[in-house]
Amino acid sequence: MRGSCPPRNTQDKTVCMTNCPTLIVTVGLPARGKTYISKKLTRYLNWIGVPTKEFNVGQYRRECLKIYKSFEFFRPDNEEGLKIRRQCAISALNDVRQYLSVEGGQVAVFDATNTTRERRGTIVKFAEQNGFKVFFVESVCEDADVIAQNIVQVKLDSPDYIHCNTEEAIEDFMKRIKCYESSYQSLDEVLDRDLSYIKIMDVGRRYLVNRVLDHIQSRIVYYLMNIHITPRSIYLCRHGESDLNIKGCIGGDSGLSGRGKEFAKRLRKFIQDQNIKDLKVWTSQMKRTIQTAECLGVPYEQWKSLNEIDAGVCEEMMYEEIQEHYPLEFALRDQDKYRYRYPKGESYEDLVQRLEPVIMELERQENILVICHQAVMRCLLAYFLDKTADELPYLKCPLHTVLKLTPIAYGCKVEPFCLGVEAVNTHRDKPQNVNVQRSTEDALQTVPAHF
Repeated sequence: MRGSCPPRNTQDKTVCMTNCPTLIVTVGLPARGKTYISKKLTRYLNWIGVPTKEFNVGQYRRECLKIYKSFEFFRPDNEEGLKIRRQCAISALNDVRQYLSVEGGQVAVFDATNTTRERRGTIVKFAEQNGFKVFFVESVCEDADVIAQNIVQVKLDSPDYIHCNTEEAIEDFMKRIKCYESSYQSLDEVLDRDLSYIKIMDVGRRYLVNRVLDHIQSRIVYYLMNIHITPRSIYLCRHGESDLNIKGCIGGDSGLSGRGKEFAKRLRKFIQDQNIKDLKVWTSQMKRTIQTAECLGVPYEQWKSLNEIDAGVCEEMMYEEIQEHYPLEFALRDQDKYRYRYPKGESYEDLVQRLEPVIMELERQENILVICHQAVMRCLLAYFLDKTADELPYLKCPLHTVLKLTPIAYGCKVEPFCLGVEAVNTHRDKPQNVNVQRSTEDALQTVPAHF
């Protein structure tokens, strides 16, 4: 029997996953992927609900020194250069202190070379004085091809080389690397045995992990041991239009409509035309994704984790029915859609936690097609596009559209492909009035038309 549910507070903050703030410190020569690791790690930790911010010392140097001249700035005997670089590191650490001690951050990523034991000792002392834990992430790479690829893909786009031709930029950057090599002291199993760290060798061929002290450090290690840099594409789409989509109902486990079946056929042709090497296909365990995948004529793998968000007592209801029977719940969800949990169901925050193993496996895979659901696709998209918890529940993921995601140096390129089959619109924007006393008209202001 449908009726009113007791009011619930959905505004509680995310549970703190760290018993004290953590400072992640990168270590390594230039062009070893430290910033790539820093940005991915920051994005991942924010996505799982751990407030994290990256502090790139190179950016502080660029703000301090507006015009970059040459590698001479980085020579170990350049006293003025050393002074400026030291001051930039101090400024970054001051901002780290502000973020972790005042602004409520839980993890800060200090992205710099930090190649000497002396510099790392200074950072450890800073952390001890402020009550932060320290975890070092060192990237060691001797593969000349990987280093050259990183220089071309990332460093040549740096503001440092905006007025240089490619050959000049590469030559200068190689000399910059040489400036660090003479004083580089790698993390040592004996000398640094008391430090917490992971050493990543040759972009993940080998790892060395030392003194992992808590939950967040173990999550960091787990994540870093799963990412790779192999070029690949991830295709995301929803199932074909379902019978319940046409009725304007949320959730449920209905099959495909006629147009949904037509989309599945076009999806097969689209995938064939893409000529994707070793493509894997994943679906949820719900009828509409399975029926969509079966039309492809290729093997597919079902994941329970990819099932649509559980709407609890609101499953298979239209928005109009939810407003009629549970007006308070409808308003509470509009107030904080990310953290709101359906009675006897799930929230987007719950869904993100459920999808973490999927993200880990996606990071390990190469080319893959994920056929999923609107809320699930929003969560996956938010991870790859670095969207906030407020943005995530309102990302537009229309039916019968495939998104091709191609990871690039510090982000992700997105290409949408509409396969030309009409479908109902299931996207609902946040209404302007989210007050619990609002009128039915205001509550249903942004409900899409269905037929």
